[in-house]
Amino acid sequence: MKSHRRLPLLAPLLVPLLVLAAACAPPREAGASPVSPLTRVPAADRRTAPDLAGSSLDGRPVSLAAYRGRVVVLNVWASWCGPCRAEAPELSRAQQALAAQGVQVFGVDTDARQDKGRAFQDEHHLTYPSLHDAGSRKLVRLPKGYLPQALPYTLFIDRDGKIAAKYLSPLTEADVRTITRPLLAE
Repeated sequence: MKSHRRLPLLAPLLVPLLVLAAACAPPREAGASPVSPLTRVPAADRRTAPDLAGSSLDGRPVSLAAYRGRVVVLNVWASWCGPCRAEAPELSRAQQALAAQGVQVFGVDTDARQDKGRAFQDEHHLTYPSLHDAGSRKLVRLPKGYLPQALPYTLFIDRDGKIAAKYLSPLTEADVRTITRPLLAE
């Protein structure tokens, strides 16, 4: 029996399963996407970001704590990550456009070798500092629920040094503007 002849035999079994799956799916608002890459954290539930400090890709000391009082866009990336390559120019534009308003982009390069991260920084003309964190040894200090599971990964940190949002997809300059606007107004 050919496989296309088996389909009518399976249809009575598949239809009830599809109906059941549709009935069990959570309701969605009209026009809403099923999964949003953005998760905002209410002010009362925010956790303090650890001070990620060490050497920048330029070999200078760099520290997340140095940007307390600013809204920080903490972007975790690696040179081998295609989506990271796409978002790097967007983050540089956001840094240039929003620095005067109190926003600081702060990268965390997770490449095993610092020279790979430095080459990425030079190739993409990054306008913000990036901490080199081979093996994510510094990132493991992030609070539970905030460790990156994939790249790129971005945390938004409020002026008090607390994690206010996480974003699980490549960012555009417009995304950064939209997400930082309410944090700047706090």
